[in-house]
Amino acid sequence: MAGARCQTTGVESVIRGSAQILVVGGGPAGSTAAGLLAKEGFQVTLLEREHFPRYHIGESLLPSCRPVLETLGVWPKVAAAGFQPKGGAYYFWGPEEWEVRFKPGQDGSNAWQVVRSEFDQLLLEHARELGVEVAEGVTVRRLEFAGDRPVAATWTRTREPEVTGRIEFDYLVDASGRGGVMATRYLKNRRFHNVFRNVAAWSYWTGASQLDRGPAGAITVASLPHGWFWGIPLNDGTTSIGLVTGRDSFNQRRRELGSIQAVYHDSLRECKAVSDLLADAKQVTGVSVEQDYSYASDRFAGPGYLLAGDAACFLDPLLSTGVHLATYSALLGAAAIGSVLRGEVTEDEAWEFYAVTYRRAYERLLVLVSTFYESYRGKEYHFYRAQELSERDWEGLDLQAAFDRFVTGLADLDDAQQVYQRVKQHILGASSGDPNPLANLNRDHERRQAPLRPEKAIEGLYVSLEPRLALRRAAG
Repeated sequence: MAGARCQTTGVESVIRGSAQILVVGGGPAGSTAAGLLAKEGFQVTLLEREHFPRYHIGESLLPSCRPVLETLGVWPKVAAAGFQPKGGAYYFWGPEEWEVRFKPGQDGSNAWQVVRSEFDQLLLEHARELGVEVAEGVTVRRLEFAGDRPVAATWTRTREPEVTGRIEFDYLVDASGRGGVMATRYLKNRRFHNVFRNVAAWSYWTGASQLDRGPAGAITVASLPHGWFWGIPLNDGTTSIGLVTGRDSFNQRRRELGSIQAVYHDSLRECKAVSDLLADAKQVTGVSVEQDYSYASDRFAGPGYLLAGDAACFLDPLLSTGVHLATYSALLGAAAIGSVLRGEVTEDEAWEFYAVTYRRAYERLLVLVSTFYESYRGKEYHFYRAQELSERDWEGLDLQAAFDRFVTGLADLDDAQQVYQRVKQHILGASSGDPNPLANLNRDHERRQAPLRPEKAIEGLYVSLEPRLALRRAAG
């Protein structure tokens, strides 16, 4: 059909019968990729299952998001939105405490604690302003293929499944989140890690106290024998308080205590650093739960399609990397698709660059989170033993090589080796001369990870932001 009408946030718009690029999913990965491509002059249609604003967890942003949001042109809107500035993080980790301070930008904060319904809607509306044809409340029911290449999608209205249509496209960006249209329905190539098979249980509180130490607006991370808590202050007057614990332990304690709420509150009583913040606070929502959220697809790209954000992989909430990976993959994907459409590189070259670069980013974080968990001094606790990567988790991944890639482009190799040795010594309990080596790792993570210069090229290509977003060939 040539097109069909679909209700989008009170405005009736036409879903075309064809698109140059179809983006499935309007979260940070989808909105960012779509916006960047529209900014480059391409015709982009974005289909989003829900109507925004919609609730989403993952409120704590990293400074590494800023370069992407600046390239998208949305950073001034984010800075003016009234979100809670995030000065860094404060850790109560076993018997130790330390802080990580983010360097503020000239215009204020480089990172924020955001209400995701507001933040995600801001990104989606910005994509629409850049020319993306956005249709909300639309679910992709089926993809059609020419060989291994997706070429069309059948959609329905989420709330009115009798209203349906079909759209053809040249390229697909699957940013459909954990649902993962391509990975779960067609490729069936999503692999869950043996490690990090945890449960996250969270709720919101009003009247919580501010932490009396560390950077202003920091996320609080506090360990306990069977897991850890996050505490995130938000600009709407609430504080997000979340528990991460082992799945088996959580289920056993739920059976013993009788409810998820009981497990959550029992764990709070064990965590003085967080329970002190809630002494005069009131819980204003029920407890939400997610589990088995650590996974990666075997392939992040294939003929005519890219998997972005959570549709490709998700790791662990420990270091607040979800939005970082979403926006980073969107930048890489938009550069790759744009250069292919302009004839600057072949699809095979661009897709290899995207897949390798995004997977390396994921592997860097895999190593970092694993190392962080390994640093817990109370290794007799089952939770922390269970976070150690198994042989299956490390298949095809060399620890030292992955760590080196983590710091490649972020610090000199000599510095990388020194930090690696400091952390390993710290894990073994030796005196490394650095009381907070993990904070040093976190500071490395804050720096830009994208290969933005010829000398940092991957597969012979690097990302150029000026005069336009593109992949460029490194000389030699």
